[in-house]
Amino acid sequence: MDKCIIHVQLNDGARLPVYSSGQAAGADLCACLGNGETMTLEPHKWALVPTGLRIALPVGFEAQVRPRSGLAAKAGISVLNSPGTIDSDYRGEVKVILINHSDVPFVINDGDRIAQMVIARHETASFEIVTSLDETERGQGGFGSTGV
Repeated sequence: MDKCIIHVQLNDGARLPVYSSGQAAGADLCACLGNGETMTLEPHKWALVPTGLRIALPVGFEAQVRPRSGLAAKAGISVLNSPGTIDSDYRGEVKVILINHSDVPFVINDGDRIAQMVIARHETASFEIVTSLDETERGQGGFGSTGV
């Protein structure tokens, strides 16, 4: 399978996304706050954290911004709108909405790995109005209807 090529522009001090291992699905995104700058995320609050990164995705691809499991497990830090979606026609700076689910302030340093970005193919669907839908075994069963 061909590799997807992502064109990238970096602000001063920004870091290129990096895969932490050869089989990693997500590339780490880093905070771009300015040389030596920090940002404090207060308990139970959220903030938009800049990455200094702008990308151009090929048509038919999206970038999903997801939490880093270590930050979530160790510090209660997550991506609020996870997964955040970056569309192929967006050209602005990639920013990450981080939320602090803990009871203590969390300090973000310039260059800290704050999230991960997964590149995925997607389809654009056509929506067609019909008068009925085909029947299934599940039917209208909603939350919890297939078990706990």
